[in-house]
Amino acid sequence: MKKLEINNLRRKAIKLNSTELITIENSGTLPQVVKPAIDHVDLIDWLENSREFIVNNLLKYGAILFRGFSLDTPSAFENFGLTICTELFNENGEHPRETVSGKVYTPVFYPADRKLLWHNENSFNYRFPLKIMFGCRQTAQQGGETPIVDSRQVFKLIDPKIRDVFIDKQVMYVRNYGDGLGLDWQTVFQTQNRVEVERRCHQDVMNFEWKSENRLRTFSVRPAVIKHHQTGELSWFNQAQHWHPACLDPLARETLFASFKPEDLPRNCYYGDGTPIEDSIMEEICRVYQQLEVCFPWQTGDVLLLDNILTAHARNPFLGERKLLVAMGEMKSYTEIGY
Repeated sequence: MKKLEINNLRRKAIKLNSTELITIENSGTLPQVVKPAIDHVDLIDWLENSREFIVNNLLKYGAILFRGFSLDTPSAFENFGLTICTELFNENGEHPRETVSGKVYTPVFYPADRKLLWHNENSFNYRFPLKIMFGCRQTAQQGGETPIVDSRQVFKLIDPKIRDVFIDKQVMYVRNYGDGLGLDWQTVFQTQNRVEVERRCHQDVMNFEWKSENRLRTFSVRPAVIKHHQTGELSWFNQAQHWHPACLDPLARETLFASFKPEDLPRNCYYGDGTPIEDSIMEEICRVYQQLEVCFPWQTGDVLLLDNILTAHARNPFLGERKLLVAMGEMKSYTEIGY
């Protein structure tokens, strides 16, 4: 894992109307860090006049950290998001999180004592955000960082033999609802109507079967690797390590298998042809993520902007209260990006 020392990076000034407003700090890897060069810089105004800079640098680095602009309120964070994206994602119930303001949310609930593994947001769904933003309102007493990983480098470092199998077979995500663990289908699909659920499944290119009145199983085959729609770069873009039992901590895995058969687990994944993904393969993939992980401590008011195809993110365990804001924008389907 790479520890990023943000205060020791190379700096250069960017001029706007002959006034030096920001400094850029580059380490040669993600994230690029943007800070105000003078007091009271209006970041929103600067962003509106610097769209080409944001587009080009986000494509180059995959992640930009805005630090020192004090965007620590939901309204300021939402304004930031709406300046970056013309429209923010309206949460669909897929994950247990709370609305803070407008289309700003809390992070997905996950036990504070466990690491939430690396993933590209909603890559298991037919539609996913091209951009995701995190804002820090309050740092944890200890830990709670949001590690990030360059998904282009993940693709390059994974053994070509493993890559080729995933490219050929893809990934099948299997989910069971209504078995007493995880969200039920009524919450995820935000309806009590089974016909509406079936319509949504067809719309989202997802197979399904009703196991009983309140128990549903869905199957989704998605790519493991995609080309970025603007740069043409290949990216390891999936959530297999989020779904595969081999990536759970030993206690959680033992508890689940004591109660469920593999096919009945709340979440599981296979190769796209339905054959099991070997535990050793998933362990190798996780080692690549761990090797490439970049981690930096949050500061109150920080905002992290990610290109969701180019950059995966995670969450470290933490102690104390931690308050982050999340927004997502530019929702696209695999078809729309030309996969």
